[in-house]
Amino acid sequence: MENIKIALIFVSYCLILLLSSAEAQVEIKRSDFPHGFGASTSAYQIEGGVLEDGKGLSNWDVFCRIQGNVVDGTSGDVAADHYHRYMEDIEVIHSLGLTAYRFSISWSRVLPRGRLGGVNQAGIAFYNSIIDNLLLRGIEPFVTIFHNEYPQELEDRFGGWLSPLMQ
Repeated sequence: MENIKIALIFVSYCLILLLSSAEAQVEIKRSDFPHGFGASTSAYQIEGGVLEDGKGLSNWDVFCRIQGNVVDGTSGDVAADHYHRYMEDIEVIHSLGLTAYRFSISWSRVLPRGRLGGVNQAGIAFYNSIIDNLLLRGIEPFVTIFHNEYPQELEDRFGGWLSPLMQ
């Protein structure tokens, strides 16, 4: 019985050594994913450029600046700097062989004051450039109209989505 225990311990030890020294060889190919598989992002979580080119504050810009709302105090002020690096990001999407990209519109970039002000042409140009460059590379754009972010002006004046004036 003692010999069986020793043999089991020895075999277990050998298996642990064998498995721990083996490197995982995982190769991911585009063909592993279905047609139309792509990437997705959220404007607030990726764009940055918080007050550039006429963008107004969003409800999330303000929320993240309130002490204690975000444990480590981070915000989307810079995020992944997609606002300045979107062409590089599109090249990465293309190099991965993805054929679809879902992104959201930051309404505080397009309509900085919501329905209370004009359209920010720089914001429109930014999203048009993203769409045009995706299409040039054969990547189908999918736009998320609302991803939990809206101009702070609408929160201040109407109280956000709880107000019938926002609905």
